[in-house]
Amino acid sequence: MTFVRPPLSAAVAALLLAVSAVPVVSANDHASEMRVLREQEKQRTNIYKAYAPDARTARKAAITFHANLLESNYDEGFLVLELSPQEIATLRSFGFRIEHAPEFIQKRDDFLTQIQQAADARQRMGATSTDATVQSIPGFSCYETVEETFTAAQNFATSFPNLATWLDVGDSWQKTQGLGGYDMRVLKITNSAIGGTKPKLFITSAIHAREYTTAPLSLEFARWLINGYGNDPEATWIVDHHEIHLMLQTNPDGRKKAEGGLSWRKNTNTNYCGATSNSRGADLNRNFTFGWNSTGGSGSSGNQCDETYRGPSAGSEPEVQAVQNYIRSIFPDRRGPNPNDGAPADTMGMHIDIHSYSQLVLWPWGTTSTPTANGTALQTLGRRLAYFNGYTPEQSIGLYATDGTSDGPSYGELGVAAFTIELGSSFFESCSTYTSSTKPKNLPALIYAAKVIRAPYQIPAGADVLSLTLSNDASGGGVTAGTPVTVSASATDTRFNNSNGTEPTQTVTGAEAYIDTPPWSSGAVAIPLAASDGSFNSSTEGITGTLSTSGLSLGKHLVFVRAKVASGQWGPVTAQFLKIVNVTPPGNNETEPNDSRASANAVSTPGTWNGNMGSSTDSDYFVVNLPAGKTLTSTLTPNTSSDYDLYVYDSAGTQLGKSEKGTGAVDTVTLTNSTGASVQRFVRVKYYGGGTGATNGKYTLGLSW
Repeated sequence: MTFVRPPLSAAVAALLLAVSAVPVVSANDHASEMRVLREQEKQRTNIYKAYAPDARTARKAAITFHANLLESNYDEGFLVLELSPQEIATLRSFGFRIEHAPEFIQKRDDFLTQIQQAADARQRMGATSTDATVQSIPGFSCYETVEETFTAAQNFATSFPNLATWLDVGDSWQKTQGLGGYDMRVLKITNSAIGGTKPKLFITSAIHAREYTTAPLSLEFARWLINGYGNDPEATWIVDHHEIHLMLQTNPDGRKKAEGGLSWRKNTNTNYCGATSNSRGADLNRNFTFGWNSTGGSGSSGNQCDETYRGPSAGSEPEVQAVQNYIRSIFPDRRGPNPNDGAPADTMGMHIDIHSYSQLVLWPWGTTSTPTANGTALQTLGRRLAYFNGYTPEQSIGLYATDGTSDGPSYGELGVAAFTIELGSSFFESCSTYTSSTKPKNLPALIYAAKVIRAPYQIPAGADVLSLTLSNDASGGGVTAGTPVTVSASATDTRFNNSNGTEPTQTVTGAEAYIDTPPWSSGAVAIPLAASDGSFNSSTEGITGTLSTSGLSLGKHLVFVRAKVASGQWGPVTAQFLKIVNVTPPGNNETEPNDSRASANAVSTPGTWNGNMGSSTDSDYFVVNLPAGKTLTSTLTPNTSSDYDLYVYDSAGTQLGKSEKGTGAVDTVTLTNSTGASVQRFVRVKYYGGGTGATNGKYTLGLSW
């Protein structure tokens, strides 16, 4: 693509003469430059709606024309793109209908005007800070600036030195020139007190400056890991046994331009396209060494003013050099030298490059439609990731090829599993959309990725373990050592996004638990778990088993559970806390009479209630208010010589669930309130056989959500 921006108006040209042709870094000069660049932005009017012939072609175009994208409206069938006449002709050849987009242009101009007015107001008020140092992006308070991002990362390293390290791995282009700029930094998260070989997840974000959502999502993932350590069992085991490396701001110089409202994609290198042009710089995601300029000009541009300008040579930009060198420093080379060579199936590690927007999960190759030698495994993992965010999973080849992209050093050179996730539906996504949709959809995808990096070409082909709970409130109030604890969970091989082809599923054929020592570590002891219905014969199974807590030390322990499928492949572990205390945790005693719903004991959750069966006809009722969307887990633990049964009813007396196991067995019923309001649930403990009375009729009932 060789589109050159239209000539500047006389007014803008005059403004250009008012600022230095050399990049400037003082606050006042920065404010003047940003005023000029905003005016330049308003001159860009070659913006169109491109109506696609079908959804698949639209998404292919979103890959190929990603540098041109300004907005996507898949539901309405069109993309908003900045296009040259040649590009219009290309899209028409693929069946697109093209219309001018004056509404988008007006919206953009109004936004730029508002940003400039805010900057002018700060200056009139005598504010010492300008666009260069303003805290939070104007109009987008949910997105941290470069400075806020770096401060947050530094605070993690300062406050949690055993978990986080803030590394300097290079310099941005402006810093290499003595023109301000930034260090290229990586936030490394792992429990340094635990040694051994740890698989690594490397995440890059905001390599294209205008993609607002990307760096905040990476930072939110860091918060989840750090704040969850010791509080969330999943965050805890990931930080203990894996390493997460986050390059939060991969293009910090360009990001500062985008924070001022500019649709800035490239870095700010003034050697390309004129020192004061808002089209200057190189596209960092076309400058990587592997595959650079390898598609005959279709996958990147040699025109300095184009948004996909690849740079004068492979790896010419310091930001790209920092990324490549860091990737090579943390991952070994596991792929052969030939184009069709694949990495071994047991290759550790993963690289995710987070972009916006297009709602896609992509994997190599982007230079050819031929799958890589690891293509099937990448597809399986891609469909797993896309299950969480609902995006379309596909190989990263669009209408035609791209080259010099970020998966080059990771997969192309080293064989490390590499993915690009395209977030949301716009570059400057509103905070309401980000917080209600993009962030909650994509954070679980990153968590899943972090769970499978020990063998990303293998583990995603196994079953997932969900809803892992321990009886007797063992994860909350805890139990004394020696108390048997029942594990309850479900295992499934169905969690794939099948919007672009259907992933085969398999029968779940087994499950096992481990206490403290995970299955990959020396000394790990597997505790077999059973199918809740007695037979592993479905792609989704309930699983259960009993853990012995004898000999466990006081404090928190981790229980790891995993499940396998018919091929023999084990899926990722899911963890839960097991707390050992030195006294029986305080409970609540049932109050008689409570032998009907009308006289049920009102209880709150979480909690444990001590009761007894007074006679062979006794029933004890408990009532709890269950909020909308919550899942109530009721766990009945009888004395070892008795058989009591567990039932759950709604307020009308309709039975919703039951568990009727044998003597000494733990009964569990799990039910979700899928209504939009809080509801009452009645839990009944009923005598079936065994002891009665204050001594021989004892049981405990645990309730949690």
